[in-house]
Amino acid sequence: MRVETFPRAGEKVQASDFLITSGGQAGNAAVAVARLGAVTSYIGALGDTDDDVANTIIKTFAGENIDVSRAIRVPGARSSVSLIMLDASGEKMIATRRNQGLSEAVPDDPQGAVAELDAVLLDNRYGNISLPICRAAKARGIPRVLDLDKPAPPDDALVQGCTHVIASADAMRESTGLKDHAAALKKFGETYTGFLAVTDGPDGVYWLDGGQNDRGEVRHMPAFKVKAVDTLGAGDTFHGGFAYRLAETGDEVDAMRFAAAAAAIKCTRFGGLMGAATRAEVEAFLKERA
Repeated sequence: MRVETFPRAGEKVQASDFLITSGGQAGNAAVAVARLGAVTSYIGALGDTDDDVANTIIKTFAGENIDVSRAIRVPGARSSVSLIMLDASGEKMIATRRNQGLSEAVPDDPQGAVAELDAVLLDNRYGNISLPICRAAKARGIPRVLDLDKPAPPDDALVQGCTHVIASADAMRESTGLKDHAAALKKFGETYTGFLAVTDGPDGVYWLDGGQNDRGEVRHMPAFKVKAVDTLGAGDTFHGGFAYRLAETGDEVDAMRFAAAAAAIKCTRFGGLMGAATRAEVEAFLKERA
């Protein structure tokens, strides 16, 4: 729902918009990547075949030309569902009922799942799914981008298995105990030696420049300034855009700028993942801001 201001405890407010849609980290990113033009496959654990939420997710993703043939339907399980309110500034308030019975599911053929991929984008809320896929992708030598949304130590197996880690500001802060982005990146980077970045919404993205033998300095790329209508899924869109462009060019800085443009466009549209941009829209956006 879209509201002018969030209600206080016990208060009622009027909503100007109401929409039921699908989402989640991997789901939002999958739609973003598919709309950018990539051949996209979604792998995740979902509720039983009689779970209306899971059925809606499958239908939505299939309608976006996403391959859902490897989605895992777990008998007796229920998918996560969230209630979301957006205020006039595009800020969000979310209540989530987490999944019931999905944390033990595993992909039955990780090697087959990555056999024809150019890159994988993983999130760390379902390591039971992500870690086997990460290991199979590593064996193929393709990029493995991690959306670090749940706090984790840098020696975590999934973190160490990925070539690129892009954390939310909250996750990086909670993982290191440090509020300053530069200090947190440097601390995390003492153990993790791949590409490391942190996103902070309208403040843009910070990353640790340099490779394993020369960690260098912390760099900053400002976010594009737009009129935010709906920030839901913006971070997921950034991760999807980054993985897509990285697979295409191999250039992290170019990939971050491309991803920032995709995320900015998404923020100007109401409806979560339904506001994801096309490749042509991102290119036009970047051309205007050359």
